[in-house]
Parts: sequence; C-alpha cells; structure tokens
Amino acid sequence: MSLIPSIFGNRSVFDPFSSDIWAPISSNNEISSFTNAQIDWKETPEAHIIKADLPGLKKEEVKVELEEGRVLQLSGERSVEKEDKNEKWHRVERGHGKFLRRFRLPENAKADEVKAAMENGVLTITIPKMEEKKPEVKSIEISN
Repeated sequence: MSLIPSIFGNRSVFDPFSSDIWAPISSNNEISSFTNAQIDWKETPEAHIIKADLPGLKKEEVKVELEEGRVLQLSGERSVEKEDKNEKWHRVERGHGKFLRRFRLPENAKADEVKAAMENGVLTITIPKMEEKKPEVKSIEISN
C-alpha cells in the first residue's frame, strides 16, 4: 500500500494495489493531451500481464524499465508533427507529449524474468509469478 504524490497539485492518491503514477507532461511542462493511453493489468495463475494502449508509437519510442527490482516503469513520448509552411492544420486532436507510468510489482512477481512486446500499438508486459508454496502437511497417527 502506498500514498502516491500526484502531479495535479498536492493531492495524494491511496492505491492499495500499486504505486501507479501517470505523469503526462509536454515539453513546455504543461499537462499533455496524451492522457488517453489506457492500461489493463490482469493476473493469471502463471503471470501478471500488463497491456498498454500506445497508438501511433513505435517500440523505439517506449521504454520499459525496472527500478530497484520492484518498480516497473513505462515511459515514452509522442512528438508533435512538424508543421510545414505550405500546410494548414484544421484540427489537432491526437495527443502528444511525454508519459510515465509506474507500478510496484507484487511480492510473487519474478522481476528478473519480465518480458515486453509491442504489436499494433499495444505494449504487452508479462511478469511471471513464483510458484505458491504449499504448506507442508504431516499426518499424525492417532493412538488408542
């Protein structure tokens, strides 16, 4: 469990499941419009799987890092398209800017075996889980 500082003022967010921080910051330190990237985190019997929608980004524009062996960090930047003198933009709705997401991995995560893949604008991170230790059961003979 953690209290997470927010970039949106002095508010703190209580999140018992992760230390997830969303920091969409543009190059001029304004809040970015690239805040619509969505993240799903599911747990299977074998692994934790995180999927991030990053449409329009190439894998070279995204970083997946592990901090202190327990904090998974996703970051990257979607650049603004360069404007040509002969072009006139009528509408700009696609988000741009830097983003940063952080997740504290659960105790059962095998942090040294994290894998990431990106396909069709979806980043999939697989974090294998340690096998659950089953309690040792010893039969006791009942005497007369």
